[in-house]
Amino acid sequence: DLRKQARQLENELDLKLVSFSKLCTSYSGGRDGRRDRYSSDTTPLLNGSSQDRMFETMAVEIEQLLGKLTGINDKMAEYTSSAGVPSLNAALMHTLQRHRDILQDYTHEFHKTKANFLAIRERENLLGSVRKDIESYKSGSGVNNRRTELFLKEHEHLRNSDRLIEETISIAMATKENMTSQRGMLKSIQSKMNTLANRFPAVNSLIQRINLRKRRDSLILGSVIGVCTILLLLYAFH
Repeated sequence: DLRKQARQLENELDLKLVSFSKLCTSYSGGRDGRRDRYSSDTTPLLNGSSQDRMFETMAVEIEQLLGKLTGINDKMAEYTSSAGVPSLNAALMHTLQRHRDILQDYTHEFHKTKANFLAIRERENLLGSVRKDIESYKSGSGVNNRRTELFLKEHEHLRNSDRLIEETISIAMATKENMTSQRGMLKSIQSKMNTLANRFPAVNSLIQRINLRKRRDSLILGSVIGVCTILLLLYAFH
């Protein structure tokens, strides 16, 4: 029952984290897409505040789910340490460790996404005043100022490069996490195979005896064939 509850909470957390990550991405993209519409003061403020409220709500929901999942893992740990399940202790410990790893991954992903969102929001707030100053300067001195346009284009190129670098780093981190997860799965499989091999030594001994007998039979058969061949050759030449 505890494992079923843990899986249900993990599925909910997975969906919440995906939506949370999309919210952070849309926040940055929405702010970039609205930078040329500062003439309308209400639209960006409403969109930004609604996204901020959604961010706070989703963050609280994810923290609550993480707290519930932590409680379920603690209950599973208490169950595995009880005296009534000594024969299943190894399997239960493996299951508990797997759920703990999943909880750790979700917690790490949540904190990383939250930190990225806060950094983007802080950067956008800082750059918002700069954009307003640029827009006011353009409206005051004229949009045909070649030097100002060049500076703006260079600023846009730098922002695009920064965004591409962040996306590349995110892809690399996701790849690293997937490789780490796969390595853990391979280690778990290897440990299970070693456990089975140590648990059934008689099977290994039987396999070795079969291999030795097959090798001995092969040697005897080869010797008989060689002797027969030599006798046939001697008979043919004499």
